[in-house]
Amino acid sequence: MHLRHFDPFFITNLEEMTSVSFWLIKKYKSISNICVFFCRCFLCCFFIRRKHVINEICLLEGEEIYLPSTTWAQLQEYGYSYRNTGTVTGVRVQLQEYGYSYRNMGTVTGIRVQLQEYGYSYRSTGTVTGIRVQLQEYGYSYRNAGTVTGIRVQLQECGYSYRNTGTVTGIRVQLQEYGYSYRNTGTVTGIRVQLQDYGYMCLPAVGVCPRCMSCVASPWGCQWNTQEHTCQDVDGTVLGPQIIKHRQVARCPQFENPDPVLIPVGFKTTISFEGINLDVYQVNFSFDKSQETNVLFYVKDKETGKKIDSTLNVTLYNCSLGREDCSLCKNAAPKYNCVWCAKRKSCVYEKLCIDQATEDPQDTECPDPQITDIIPRYGPVKGGISVTIKGSNLGIHKEDIKAVSVVGVPCIHQEDRYAVSTSVVCEIGPLDPLSTNRGPVEVELEGGKRGTSSVFFTYRDPIASSVHPDKGSKAGGMVVTISGSNLDTATREDITVTVGGVVCTVETFGANITCRMGEYRADKVPSDLLMVTVKYGKNSTTAVPTAFQFLENPTILDHHPKGSFVCGGRTIVVTGSGFGLIQNAIMRVQASADEWSGMSPTEYLQEALNKNDTVLQFLSPAVNRSYETQVFRTFIQLDNWVRELKPFDYHPDPAFDSLTKKIITETSIIIVTGRGFSKAMTAKEAQAFVGDIPYFVNTLQDDKLFLDPPSSQPRALSNHHRRRRDTSSDPLDLLIKFGNGEWVVGSVHYERKNEVSLLIIPAVIVPMLLIILISVYCYRRKSQQAEREYEKVKHQLENLEESVRDRCKKEFTDLMIEMEDHTNDLSEGRIPFLDYKTYTDRVFFLPSKDGANDVMITGKLDIPESRKAIVAQALNQFSNLLNSKTFLINFIKTLEGRPDFNARAKVYFASLLTVALHGKLEYYTDIMRTLLLELMGNYVDSKNPKLMLRRSETVVERMLCNWMSICLYQFLKDSAGEPLYKLFRAIKHQIEKGPVDARVKKAKYTLNDTGLLGDDVEYCVLTLQVLVHGEGPDVTPVKVLNCDTVSQVKEKIIEAVYRNLPYSQRPKVDSVTLEWRPGSTGQILSDLDLTSQKEGRWRRINTLAHYNVRDNATLVLSRVVHTQQNYDQNQDNQEERNSLLDDDKVFHLVRPDELDEMKSKRGSLKDKSMTKAITEIYLTRLLSVKGTLQQFVDDFFRSVLCSGAVVPPAIKYFFDFLDEQALKHENVDEETIHIWKTNSLPLRFWVNILKNPHFIFDVHVTEVVDASLSVIAQTFMDACTKSEHKLSRDSPSNKLLYAKEISTYKKMVDDYYKGIRQMVSVSDQDMNTHLAEVSRTHTDKLNIQVALYQLYQYASKYYDGIIQSLDEDPAAQSKQLTLRLQQIAAALENKVTDL
Repeated sequence: MHLRHFDPFFITNLEEMTSVSFWLIKKYKSISNICVFFCRCFLCCFFIRRKHVINEICLLEGEEIYLPSTTWAQLQEYGYSYRNTGTVTGVRVQLQEYGYSYRNMGTVTGIRVQLQEYGYSYRSTGTVTGIRVQLQEYGYSYRNAGTVTGIRVQLQECGYSYRNTGTVTGIRVQLQEYGYSYRNTGTVTGIRVQLQDYGYMCLPAVGVCPRCMSCVASPWGCQWNTQEHTCQDVDGTVLGPQIIKHRQVARCPQFENPDPVLIPVGFKTTISFEGINLDVYQVNFSFDKSQETNVLFYVKDKETGKKIDSTLNVTLYNCSLGREDCSLCKNAAPKYNCVWCAKRKSCVYEKLCIDQATEDPQDTECPDPQITDIIPRYGPVKGGISVTIKGSNLGIHKEDIKAVSVVGVPCIHQEDRYAVSTSVVCEIGPLDPLSTNRGPVEVELEGGKRGTSSVFFTYRDPIASSVHPDKGSKAGGMVVTISGSNLDTATREDITVTVGGVVCTVETFGANITCRMGEYRADKVPSDLLMVTVKYGKNSTTAVPTAFQFLENPTILDHHPKGSFVCGGRTIVVTGSGFGLIQNAIMRVQASADEWSGMSPTEYLQEALNKNDTVLQFLSPAVNRSYETQVFRTFIQLDNWVRELKPFDYHPDPAFDSLTKKIITETSIIIVTGRGFSKAMTAKEAQAFVGDIPYFVNTLQDDKLFLDPPSSQPRALSNHHRRRRDTSSDPLDLLIKFGNGEWVVGSVHYERKNEVSLLIIPAVIVPMLLIILISVYCYRRKSQQAEREYEKVKHQLENLEESVRDRCKKEFTDLMIEMEDHTNDLSEGRIPFLDYKTYTDRVFFLPSKDGANDVMITGKLDIPESRKAIVAQALNQFSNLLNSKTFLINFIKTLEGRPDFNARAKVYFASLLTVALHGKLEYYTDIMRTLLLELMGNYVDSKNPKLMLRRSETVVERMLCNWMSICLYQFLKDSAGEPLYKLFRAIKHQIEKGPVDARVKKAKYTLNDTGLLGDDVEYCVLTLQVLVHGEGPDVTPVKVLNCDTVSQVKEKIIEAVYRNLPYSQRPKVDSVTLEWRPGSTGQILSDLDLTSQKEGRWRRINTLAHYNVRDNATLVLSRVVHTQQNYDQNQDNQEERNSLLDDDKVFHLVRPDELDEMKSKRGSLKDKSMTKAITEIYLTRLLSVKGTLQQFVDDFFRSVLCSGAVVPPAIKYFFDFLDEQALKHENVDEETIHIWKTNSLPLRFWVNILKNPHFIFDVHVTEVVDASLSVIAQTFMDACTKSEHKLSRDSPSNKLLYAKEISTYKKMVDDYYKGIRQMVSVSDQDMNTHLAEVSRTHTDKLNIQVALYQLYQYASKYYDGIIQSLDEDPAAQSKQLTLRLQQIAAALENKVTDL
């Protein structure tokens, strides 16, 4: 690197200049030392590191690095006044003599002040982060009651200056002659300053990357200090070589013109660039691990660390990355000079291949092609399916493939699906009947090179023989199973199933095929049985004639009763016909969908309790009590057939008054008062209990209940209450039950009437006295015994509490020790973050009805080859049409006005729109703001603004959710991702320390009481020595439990062995086998085999204890090898396992029937009390797990709710938008703003990510882990709400678990919102710059064309309505939007228009 210097003051001897070079000693994926020698032999070194480690990049391409972010004002004689009475959203400055005024109605992103005599103007395009005021003569007073982000006050005579870098919460300024004072004790919402005479000052530039040239070239007479690297006021008293005066741009240090700009990795290359006015510098740069990466680096002063003006940009490239074989290497662009080095067997820069002295590396021939796999391994005899051939060196161009044969049969090469060197796709032809049906695959390349597979392909014909069930309703939705032989020929993508022309969507593909029946759309249902046809590829079919019959849909005649309380549990009977055809009968209750609460919290489901052909019986689902004021819609879903129950209403739970009569007798009628009793309950359904005795509900009115007394005396349900023989008793609870709801309305005393006659003969009295004495003696004896038992139980509970405390402490210590390895992994950058495309695919489209098979995730469109060019051109035109704000607003409003455009369609449409407009996120944000303003006006006008953003009834609410997801992706990777990943790993680790029932999905250690494994399962920890077959002799120790199933053991082994790989790259449980070698012979372990234990009709899943595997046993993990012999053996084992799994009576740790018996068992009072005590003891495990995980939960909450750290600009920008709009409406208070912010960020985005870590990480979330994450997510939701949570003994355990921490978390949320409000505003320009960078970085990775095509399907469906809306809009008419849409329709689907 040669340095040319143009300042003779700095360089006195040009011969002292030394050539400087960069040596990239190692491949850039490792750390390399690079040194730079400058003119006087000053030495500095820097390190190449991974990009996410270095965040000191100063200059990026296209970035203006001098960001003036302060305000400079020159005041002259008469004074002026400035006042802002709201938040800083509009600035008005008026000067005296000329009466000039300027007003800015936006946020303060630029302030312009024009002064009178000199005609000076100044504009700041950054954010206002510093204010400087100079006062002149007498006294002054300055008070700051809070923190200040950047205020500097300098007074003339005393030379006093003050600077504070906090946030502004209170300012007091008092000026002298007028005695004016102003105090603001809140946030800065109004400042008024009146100044008197002279004076002005040049402000220092405050920016991220200030420039010397921008400073001294400014029109305001500033000078640059090279030592402090600051822009200062011109000051004649400050002299020295470090001061660069105004207009002395040539003296500024700078670097430029690097040469060359393309540098290979691993080869010493000299980089030269020009520099002037140099001192001792340090060079830093960073890069991504990729085939080619731009290296942007800056130069800075070694002593101060300040940056120097520079535009240095070179490109590193690596020949070997992504070019693992010869063909891929030769396919590299010529500019890289990459060659295949035969001796090194790798792709390298041509000058690095110095070991081939005899021949030119460019002339090296590639080895013969290698075939490693064939997908699928089986195909129909008539051919017609596509076969994918995987391997290496399979040519460079698609024309290189000269011939492909499968079992000797020519296979037609599909050139459009060819992948260089690695994949060839061809369509197999029919097999000659006289030829063998099994053989290898052969590929012939240009030049005669051939490759033959070691795995064989087999031709065979599938045969379907039976279908079950053989009838179903016209609406479809039932699952049909097709049985036969060789049905797993070809792949799932090659087969289609039809029943008399009705498509049956394939769900599982294997030895049997299951598919979900579609709807029979013809008006008349055929009376004959229809043929079930399975088509394989283009040419082969197998069918079962007269196999399935469609019948008319069920009919609902009536339902009773017509309503329910929100607590649910009321028996609903639906009568009709045709219910016997139905597989799944569900009652669905829908409220407005809350996007932020995860898995449809506003849809409540209840399966039918009983059903026959004419009657369905349900229990009404309980709904969230926060929705009591909303209208619920109730549906009955019978497979695919859905009908709304009308009328059916949900009513608020009844309210009860306190009992006025506290004493009852055996003849007393109890009257309970209140309101709302008869809205959803009858006297026959209601239940009442006094103690343990049921009371008959005689009469039920809306405000009264009349209870008839029983004949026997009630007793308390608690063990502390004993039946006594005296006339008074301890208080007894009066319990009222309506469905699932239970209310204790008060306590009563029970008294018996005096039945003793006045005429009692002494002969009766004496024996009674004796009996009483004996009874008293027995009672005292029993009481003493009970007292001893009570003390014993109390002592046991104290020991239990101490044990729980010790267990929490011990397990937390163990967890922290065992999490050290994971923490080390995190410090090395091993958090398996998903790339941007996969992240957005999962957030936007994974919850859709097609899930991972959604076309937006797969990116596959079924468009004929002949129309692809026309469709692509039309979609580009449609994209341009979407960029018309007039069209897009009309498009969205037309769709939202259609009743069949439901909530799911709105969510999907908004996600498609997000992808389609990703290239112009600034425009997307503008559309979102416009729609939000309209939505906000609607809610405010309806006097119910608190409901805004709570539901997902509009497209814009989902657009906001997607916008947050896009803008917070980098924040997740940089800040919040690590604590979230640690929390996920800690929960997973803690759950797997104890038994987990593989069938009922319950665990011993969990945070969710419904997922708690109640039984004490005996188990012990084993350490297995695992050897991975084919991966060397290294043994990996793995901790498991002897009660783990074989599949659970496999999962733990895969987790330990492949811990450095993300989940998607690890082998799956079904693709590996586990072999135990206790001696000379091995034994294959499996979940179910012929040795599985049977208990009556139940079969227990095999565990390590079943096989008697001991501690330190050696197990071998092997990949499943698909040779023919192994395949046949695996096929037999699979068929045996499938036959065992077909039996539903399979259990792991706890038999489901035992759980049911335990729930329904009605024993003695002592048995019930003991059962309750045992259950509560099990609940202490929740406290143990909660205490162990508390630190990880707190860390995650702090990372999300800490405004002191880096807050993404999108959050500040949107929160300011809400604050700004709230000020324009009188009926929007602080609580409403809090609710808006909560609904838009924490509950709409963070809860979704917290409940679904697989949206951001490449991990697998099991059901038991999901259950615990749901508890933490619910706690997060509770912390963000303003309402107080009243807890009682009847509150859910999940609520009680974090009751103590909720107040702390609520304060964190409040402080977070306050901190964001006090931050410096983010301007529209800054936000648009940020959004443009996101668009530029990620848009090309998304399926834009697919999104446009899917969006057009909505335009096609609602075509007439859109055309009508555009015709009625004058703005659309002037832009001819109707004509443009008609042209697009004509091109895309040959739609006849009026053109």
